[in-house]
Amino acid sequence: MSKKPVRKTAVVVGAGAGGVATAARLAKAGFDVTVVEKNNFTGGRCSLIHHEGHVSAKMKFGLVCRRDSDGDQRFDQGPSLLLLPGLFRETFEDLGTSLEDEGVKLMKCEPNYNVWFDDGESFELSTDVARMKLEVEKWEGKDGFERYLGFLQEAHRHYEISVSQVLKKNFTSLLSMMRPAFLRHLLPLHPHESIYSRASKYFWTERLRRVFTFGSMYMGMSPFDAPGTYSLLQYTELAEGIWYPKGGFHTVIEALVRVGERLGVKYRLSSSVSSVELDPTGRNALGIKLESGESISADVVVINADLVYAYNNLLPPSSYSRALQKRSASCSSISFYWAMDRQIPELTTHNIFLAEHYRESFDDIFKKQLIPSEPSFYVNVPSRIDPTAAPDGKDSIVVLVPVGHLLDEKQGMGRKGLDIHSKQDWDSMVAKARRTVFKTVEARTGAHNLQGALVKEMVNTPQSWKDVFNLDKGAILGLSHSFFNVLCFRPKTKHPSIERLHFVGASAHPGTGVPIVLAGAKLTSEQVLEGFGMDKPWGKGSFKGKGERTRDIDRIRIRPVISNVYIALLALVLVLAGFVYRWT
Repeated sequence: MSKKPVRKTAVVVGAGAGGVATAARLAKAGFDVTVVEKNNFTGGRCSLIHHEGHVSAKMKFGLVCRRDSDGDQRFDQGPSLLLLPGLFRETFEDLGTSLEDEGVKLMKCEPNYNVWFDDGESFELSTDVARMKLEVEKWEGKDGFERYLGFLQEAHRHYEISVSQVLKKNFTSLLSMMRPAFLRHLLPLHPHESIYSRASKYFWTERLRRVFTFGSMYMGMSPFDAPGTYSLLQYTELAEGIWYPKGGFHTVIEALVRVGERLGVKYRLSSSVSSVELDPTGRNALGIKLESGESISADVVVINADLVYAYNNLLPPSSYSRALQKRSASCSSISFYWAMDRQIPELTTHNIFLAEHYRESFDDIFKKQLIPSEPSFYVNVPSRIDPTAAPDGKDSIVVLVPVGHLLDEKQGMGRKGLDIHSKQDWDSMVAKARRTVFKTVEARTGAHNLQGALVKEMVNTPQSWKDVFNLDKGAILGLSHSFFNVLCFRPKTKHPSIERLHFVGASAHPGTGVPIVLAGAKLTSEQVLEGFGMDKPWGKGSFKGKGERTRDIDRIRIRPVISNVYIALLALVLVLAGFVYRWT
């Protein structure tokens, strides 16, 4: 009687989006998978906060107001809008299911945003072309809309090339960038120009340049530094829309957890990891050790914890781990979660308030690591699109104010304009941010007495982001996405010298953002399978549609360079030329 083959084992450190997706993929491929998570909830920053009954994470509580409201009010702790929905669908389809089958309902946000300016004007961003035509022409005329279409065309190329040549490809070395298919697209991606400089080619007013560049904040970067490639973010919002999962962003993570559990994944929450265990040579991962002293052995270890934290706390010290700490990091945030006792109708689902001194506000964040004197900020009202986020007649509001990441004494020394002895006083910065948000929202939208409607406030600061999620420097989006922090220059999905040790998450290739991390989970999983000589239990994957075109009416036909009419005219000209030649 033959023995049943022993299943390979895998341990995943961290139950963020990348961790739960990788765990489910490896389980589908036949691995016995265990996920360990330091917190008592899954999803990492994609977790929920509730005003009553349950708070999904330890956090700093701020302004506590006069009374509790009736019923539960829910907030997304991190991401509050879903972009690139195709990458989410691809993940579930690769696992043999779908968002719909798992009970995840995506709701389209319309408009995408209301962008508010200091002069009282606003701009409405939308997937509706007719609405965008009116908005653009209001400020830049008929020619302005034509230039807008040119901007979309360029951003479309950035988007399609990035998906096919970056998100779906692993960059394991500098040679990976030498692929002819990638090299021929490098210049059209405009990696050496900023988003702002590319937008300035198409938009001739400062107002619209700001409207179409603030999205770099999603990468934790200034639009004056972020590579022009990332106009793809504006493109996906304008072409595919902004979506919101009913019940909050965490419903997507919960669905992936359920799929993984059906495939045999085991979750161990409230289990902090102290180290990755290596063999005597230090060149092979054998498993992990928990802070409790328990060891969990595995054939492969996948780390979804913050990558810089993991290299410096879970692995032996090295020159590479120290170098990672010196790399440019993304910004952090002061995030407010406000339970309101009434609705604020002046606010839509997604609202952007831009600073009058646009460039200076980004310099304060990224050069001085402070809160700007006049910050730009984002206000999300989930209850506007999803009534389950708040009781009838009330609103849940999330405010994200981008600020600098944490500095230590050494990093702060020598920074122009930064007094090291009073730097980063977060209590003071939180109070300043709160006052600024109240004042700005009321002045620009006409809303009144926001603080009077506030029932309870919860706050995240760079320090709480670091403490709860082990984020290096409290940088909410991991390492920066400057040119020398992406592609083959970004930390790899596999450790350079330790076998059977892989990484997935915001600071690993391909980068930050939940859909990008899901794409990274596929790359990491396939790299693990390749290392064991195992087949992938899913296809190539595409989020452009299902199946092959079979009907003749759907067959793509390439139009000839010269039409038949021109060919006939050319033939006629040649015949006439022949007659003329013979007569002469």
